[in-house]
Amino acid sequence: MDKLDQFLTRAEGFLSRLETIFPNAQLQAPDWQAAAAFRWDHRQRTLRPVPNFQRIALADLLGIDDQKQRIQQNTLQFVRGGTANNVLLSGARGTGKSSLVKALLNEYAAQGLRVIQIDKQGLIDLSHIVGLVQGRAERFILYCDDLSFNTDEPGYQALKAALDGDLVAFSDNLLIYATSNRRHLMPDSMQDNLATKHIGDEVHPAESVEEKVSLSERFGLWISFYPFTQDEYLAVAAHWLAYHGWQHGMTDEVRTAALQWALSRGSRSGRVAGQFARDWCGKHVAK
Repeated sequence: MDKLDQFLTRAEGFLSRLETIFPNAQLQAPDWQAAAAFRWDHRQRTLRPVPNFQRIALADLLGIDDQKQRIQQNTLQFVRGGTANNVLLSGARGTGKSSLVKALLNEYAAQGLRVIQIDKQGLIDLSHIVGLVQGRAERFILYCDDLSFNTDEPGYQALKAALDGDLVAFSDNLLIYATSNRRHLMPDSMQDNLATKHIGDEVHPAESVEEKVSLSERFGLWISFYPFTQDEYLAVAAHWLAYHGWQHGMTDEVRTAALQWALSRGSRSGRVAGQFARDWCGKHVAK
């Protein structure tokens, strides 16, 4: 009996030390009524409400009508309880990928949509997040912004298994929406291309290439974004100028300034157009 008591005492001490290392071993559900957006804190392994989520409307996103229609339809199916796909939004920077996800939340929050933002370090905790949301009436989008991986990162395998391959079924009230500047989420190297073989008229990609493609292929819906034309850029700039109070339209002076702004930034995009409009209106619109 003394040996059993000693064993139990040692076991209790070991568990106490574990609790200091993993203070949130028992995951606590957040106050789901506190906000429509949440952020996963991978260090504390807890969901934190984001009450001041950015208010942007779908109507404010110009120049991406096709992309907007496709992701809106997928999200509407999901919100209404139908089947829908995980989504990868990839392409040119500043063209509205992350803004689309924020706008979708603002559009459908009243219908039960919720967004959980997670960084790639937190992806290893996917099973815990699934456990927190499983069985709830709300519909959750797990949002990974600016996602990319280097080789052998732990979040890569966790995401790959969750998308398609894990023996445990994914919760039917949770989808993954990821944005990335890389179509395949991983860097391309010259060595990968050199390892590709040509056999007759056929091209056989290297195993490393196949591995990189396999992750993005597990997203059911791919939505690509492209750099804006000059006319698209100016249309977006005009929209944000009016939004911030400029009442004189796209005059020659404003047009020249907007194009010079884009040239100095080396990019024509919705983000750059919005930044120009804020700068111009800050200087020329009386408060």
